[in-house]
Amino acid sequence: MKLLILLLLTFTITSCEGQQKKRPPSHPVEKTEAQWKKQLTPEQFHVLREKGTERPFSGEYVDNFETGTYVCAACNNVLFESATKFESDCGWPSFDKAIDGSVDYHNDSSFGMTRTEVTCASCGGHLGHVFDDGPKETTGKRYCTNSVAIKFIPKT
Repeated sequence: MKLLILLLLTFTITSCEGQQKKRPPSHPVEKTEAQWKKQLTPEQFHVLREKGTERPFSGEYVDNFETGTYVCAACNNVLFESATKFESDCGWPSFDKAIDGSVDYHNDSSFGMTRTEVTCASCGGHLGHVFDDGPKETTGKRYCTNSVAIKFIPKT
């Protein structure tokens, strides 16, 4: 009986230790919500940290087609090159490709829809969603991105 109890106790401790090792990976840039609130505008905080969405056709970069790079508004992680931006008429800046390793993908079933959420791989900030209705002559993807979640760095 003592052996059975000892085995059960050992199994329980080992199981708990294994669960702790399976925690989600952390991001290179981690801050408290208070630190993010201090750094970001209220609209940026709502979109990047609370997974909000800006109103369509209201964002600064919807009609920007200058040459340069788009970075995360929270941590400056390079996300998109201007050559991948296209006019989609959806109301948000759209790109057909993210820079390799710059974003993470998550299943999103909010609002009764099934979508793929796109977040910054560096800080975890919500950028928008990716859809399979982009230009067929390139990747076929449309990274529908909130303007407040990104910053444009013009090529000099």
